[in-house]
Amino acid sequence: MAMTLIPKTTAGVGKTILSVRNLRKLFKTPEGNDLLVLDNINLDLAEGEIVALLGRSGSGKSTLLRCLIGLISPSSGEVRYRNRPVTGPMPGMAMVFQSFALFPWLTVLENVELGLETMGVPEGERRRRALAAIDLIGLDGFESAYPKELSGGMRQRVGFARALVTNPDVLLMDEPFSALDVLTAENLRTELLDLWEARRIPTQAILMVTHNIEEAVLMADRVLILSSNPGRIISNEPIDLPRPRDRNDPAFLARVETIYRAMTTPAAAFVGAVDVESDRTSLGMRLPEAEVAQIIGLIEQVEAGSEQGRGDLPELAAGMQLDADDLFPLIDAAELLGFAQTREGDINLLPEGVKLARSDIQERKVIFAEHLMNRVPLVAHIRRVLSTRPDHRAPRERFLTELEDFMGAEEAASTLDTAIEWGRYAELFEYDAREGRLRLPENGG
Repeated sequence: MAMTLIPKTTAGVGKTILSVRNLRKLFKTPEGNDLLVLDNINLDLAEGEIVALLGRSGSGKSTLLRCLIGLISPSSGEVRYRNRPVTGPMPGMAMVFQSFALFPWLTVLENVELGLETMGVPEGERRRRALAAIDLIGLDGFESAYPKELSGGMRQRVGFARALVTNPDVLLMDEPFSALDVLTAENLRTELLDLWEARRIPTQAILMVTHNIEEAVLMADRVLILSSNPGRIISNEPIDLPRPRDRNDPAFLARVETIYRAMTTPAAAFVGAVDVESDRTSLGMRLPEAEVAQIIGLIEQVEAGSEQGRGDLPELAAGMQLDADDLFPLIDAAELLGFAQTREGDINLLPEGVKLARSDIQERKVIFAEHLMNRVPLVAHIRRVLSTRPDHRAPRERFLTELEDFMGAEEAASTLDTAIEWGRYAELFEYDAREGRLRLPENGG
């Protein structure tokens, strides 16, 4: 039986506000199969703490958030808010979305008032509280503006005001800064933390989903790390640093390094990409969404930065300006293809990875093709099917149907798209997007 991890609260925080026990969430695929997204989730959120949820793509972070606030129901397990079961949206909890989620036909004031209106708050009280929230979040003077008149940062401020106007105990945030430019995101993060530290907002606890490891260390008291496919909590990392936090502080950098290490353990990794040996013969091996140019760029960056072909993941992410959601698929692909290995928060190039980085374009294609044929069953299968057909052609749908025996339609399409992109680069086959057909190269490849 799998160990049940219940992340403990940090010292100095209050009583538990939100608790989750044994939560599982399954979705039905279009083919009618069960897809397990979240498994055995146990956590507590206490008064006075900010908790960040980190995980790779496919870890179910956003799904978990929606289960917690009652937008969707778990398949099994329980969510309790102040010891009451959460069976739907309820007073005391509010959510800030990544996509702003504003109604374009409503003004700023009307958007902020909307949540209060659904709660049955009288009109005069609605107006007073909405104006106070708008002023608090720095949008005074824009009450009559429509969303199309606002910048991305200002729209997200409206999202925060709409959440805070309901006086929530618990504020849930789904990547609230990811759609903003770097400077705007930094400004809004700082202002939110200032409001939190000064207790100018009624919120007692914050749970946020992020794909930015530095952002998690900047804001959170604890970081929960989820594995992928399905999502399970595999690590609870306390961030016991005073605020405001300095990105260049050695203690800050050490926390970032610790999280990178936790996210490169086999338990956290992309299923089907890191555990290559156990799944190499499977046609249904999921492929990470990583373009060839980016994979090679990563390998080149590591090779150029160290004589030993070793790269520190935090430094690599900063140098390439990549968040975790962008960096880890490239690492997974490099590992899957036999060009690199990760260990203890570092990426180490294997001899073939060094050779790839130092080769010219044509040599790279040959090396890449060899590794694809030996390590990616789907690519080898496509090539074999095309070779045995008299006209050396086959429709994309043929392979898509096969993949859907192993995974959902969306995952199948993504995996096939990746295989086609990799195979085209290696000149193992060609693809006509208009006809949706694959074929062998004219020269036979």
